[in-house]
Amino acid sequence: MAVASSDTQSPPPAKSSPQLEVESVKCHSCGFTEDCTPPQISSVRERHQGRWICGLCVEAVKDEVLRSDRLISTEEALNRHITFCKDFRSSSTDPLNQTEHPILVMSRILRRSLDSPRALRSDSSSALPAVDKIDGSSLVQSGICFSALSR
Repeated sequence: MAVASSDTQSPPPAKSSPQLEVESVKCHSCGFTEDCTPPQISSVRERHQGRWICGLCVEAVKDEVLRSDRLISTEEALNRHITFCKDFRSSSTDPLNQTEHPILVMSRILRRSLDSPRALRSDSSSALPAVDKIDGSSLVQSGICFSALSR
Protein backbone atom coordinates (compact mmCIF):
# COMPACT_ATOMS: atom_id res chain seq x y z
CA MET A 1 0.00 0.00 0.00
CA ALA A 2 1.35 3.39 -0.91
CA VAL A 3 0.87 6.32 1.43
CA ALA A 4 0.75 9.82 0.00
CA SER A 5 3.25 12.19 1.55
CA SER A 6 1.08 15.25 2.09
CA ASP A 7 2.35 15.77 5.68
CA THR A 8 5.64 17.29 4.54
CA GLN A 9 4.39 20.79 3.89
CA SER A 10 6.67 23.48 5.20
CA PRO A 11 5.18 25.83 7.77
CA PRO A 12 4.14 29.25 6.52
CA PRO A 13 6.94 31.80 6.78
CA ALA A 14 6.88 33.68 10.07
CA LYS A 15 6.08 37.33 9.75
CA SER A 16 9.05 39.31 10.94
CA SER A 17 8.26 42.41 12.89
CA PRO A 18 9.58 45.50 11.17
CA GLN A 19 12.85 46.63 12.66
CA LEU A 20 12.75 50.06 14.22
CA GLU A 21 15.16 52.33 12.40
CA VAL A 22 17.41 54.12 14.88
CA GLU A 23 20.22 56.59 14.48
CA SER A 24 22.89 57.67 16.92
CA VAL A 25 22.59 61.34 17.68
CA LYS A 26 24.89 63.50 19.81
CA CYS A 27 23.59 66.06 22.28
CA HIS A 28 24.47 69.59 21.22
CA SER A 29 24.94 70.55 24.85
CA CYS A 30 26.78 67.78 26.70
CA GLY A 31 27.94 65.51 23.89
CA PHE A 32 26.03 62.48 25.17
CA THR A 33 25.02 60.05 22.41
CA GLU A 34 21.64 58.35 22.25
CA ASP A 35 20.01 56.06 19.70
CA CYS A 36 16.67 57.50 18.58
CA THR A 37 14.26 57.12 15.70
CA PRO A 38 14.35 59.80 12.97
CA PRO A 39 10.90 61.16 13.97
CA GLN A 40 12.08 61.56 17.58
CA ILE A 41 15.21 63.36 16.43
CA SER A 42 13.18 65.71 14.21
CA SER A 43 10.73 66.45 17.00
CA VAL A 44 13.48 67.38 19.47
CA ARG A 45 15.29 69.51 16.88
CA GLU A 46 12.08 71.40 16.06
CA ARG A 47 11.67 72.39 19.70
CA HIS A 48 15.31 73.42 20.22
CA GLN A 49 16.19 75.65 17.27
CA GLY A 50 17.57 72.80 15.15
CA ARG A 51 19.75 71.41 17.93
CA TRP A 52 19.30 67.90 19.31
CA ILE A 53 19.29 67.87 23.11
CA CYS A 54 19.36 64.69 25.24
CA GLY A 55 16.70 64.02 27.88
CA LEU A 56 18.98 64.93 30.79
CA CYS A 57 19.83 68.31 29.25
CA VAL A 58 16.13 68.94 28.57
CA GLU A 59 15.52 68.47 32.30
CA ALA A 60 18.46 70.76 33.12
CA VAL A 61 16.98 73.44 30.84
CA LYS A 62 13.63 73.16 32.66
CA ASP A 63 15.49 73.55 35.94
CA GLU A 64 17.32 76.60 34.58
CA VAL A 65 13.99 78.24 33.71
CA LEU A 66 12.71 77.58 37.24
CA ARG A 67 15.88 78.75 39.01
CA SER A 68 16.18 82.02 37.12
CA ASP A 69 15.45 85.17 39.11
CA ARG A 70 13.57 86.58 36.15
CA LEU A 71 11.39 85.03 33.47
CA ILE A 72 13.62 83.62 30.73
CA SER A 73 12.82 81.84 27.49
CA THR A 74 13.58 78.20 26.89
CA GLU A 75 16.14 79.27 24.29
CA GLU A 76 17.97 81.46 26.82
CA ALA A 77 17.91 78.64 29.39
CA LEU A 78 19.27 76.26 26.75
CA ASN A 79 22.08 78.68 25.88
CA ARG A 80 22.96 78.99 29.58
CA HIS A 81 23.07 75.21 29.92
CA ILE A 82 25.24 74.81 26.81
CA THR A 83 27.64 77.40 28.21
CA PHE A 84 27.71 75.56 31.55
CA CYS A 85 28.56 72.26 29.83
CA LYS A 86 31.33 73.85 27.75
CA ASP A 87 32.78 75.55 30.85
CA PHE A 88 32.58 72.28 32.78
CA ARG A 89 34.54 70.40 30.13
CA SER A 90 37.15 73.13 29.76
CA SER A 91 37.71 73.52 33.52
CA SER A 92 39.27 70.07 34.01
CA THR A 93 42.73 70.31 35.57
CA ASP A 94 43.86 66.87 34.38
CA PRO A 95 44.89 67.15 30.71
CA LEU A 96 44.27 63.42 30.18
CA ASN A 97 40.74 63.71 31.55
CA GLN A 98 39.59 66.96 29.94
CA THR A 99 36.56 65.34 28.42
CA GLU A 100 35.07 63.89 31.60
CA HIS A 101 31.48 63.64 30.65
CA PRO A 102 28.87 65.61 32.66
CA ILE A 103 26.55 62.61 32.39
CA LEU A 104 29.12 60.34 34.04
CA VAL A 105 29.64 62.88 36.80
CA MET A 106 25.87 63.09 37.36
CA SER A 107 25.62 59.30 37.50
CA ARG A 108 28.35 59.21 40.18
CA ILE A 109 26.49 61.86 42.17
CA LEU A 110 23.25 59.92 41.83
CA ARG A 111 24.89 56.68 42.97
CA ARG A 112 26.40 58.44 45.98
CA SER A 113 23.07 59.98 46.92
CA LEU A 114 21.31 56.62 46.63
CA ASP A 115 23.96 55.02 48.84
CA SER A 116 23.68 57.72 51.50
CA PRO A 117 21.34 57.27 54.49
CA ARG A 118 17.77 58.41 53.81
CA ALA A 119 17.82 61.07 56.56
CA LEU A 120 20.69 62.91 54.91
CA ARG A 121 18.98 63.32 51.56
CA SER A 122 17.04 66.48 50.84
CA ASP A 123 13.43 66.51 49.76
CA SER A 124 13.65 67.08 45.99
CA SER A 125 10.10 68.43 45.80
CA SER A 126 11.11 71.41 47.93
CA ALA A 127 14.03 72.17 45.62
CA LEU A 128 11.81 72.99 42.64
CA PRO A 129 8.69 74.82 43.76
CA ALA A 130 6.13 75.77 41.14
CA VAL A 131 7.11 73.05 38.67
CA ASP A 132 3.45 72.48 37.90
CA LYS A 133 2.96 76.16 37.04
CA ILE A 134 5.28 76.04 34.02
CA ASP A 135 3.98 74.58 30.78
CA GLY A 136 6.67 72.04 30.05
CA SER A 137 4.94 70.47 27.07
CA SER A 138 7.37 72.11 24.68
CA LEU A 139 10.29 70.70 26.65
CA VAL A 140 9.13 67.13 27.04
CA GLN A 141 10.96 64.71 24.76
CA SER A 142 8.47 62.57 22.91
CA GLY A 143 9.06 58.87 22.52
CA ILE A 144 11.83 56.79 23.94
CA CYS A 145 15.48 57.14 23.10
CA PHE A 146 17.89 54.39 23.92
CA SER A 147 20.81 55.53 26.03
CA ALA A 148 24.30 54.81 24.78
CA LEU A 149 25.86 55.45 28.20
CA SER A 150 26.33 51.77 28.99
CA ARG A 151 28.29 51.06 25.79
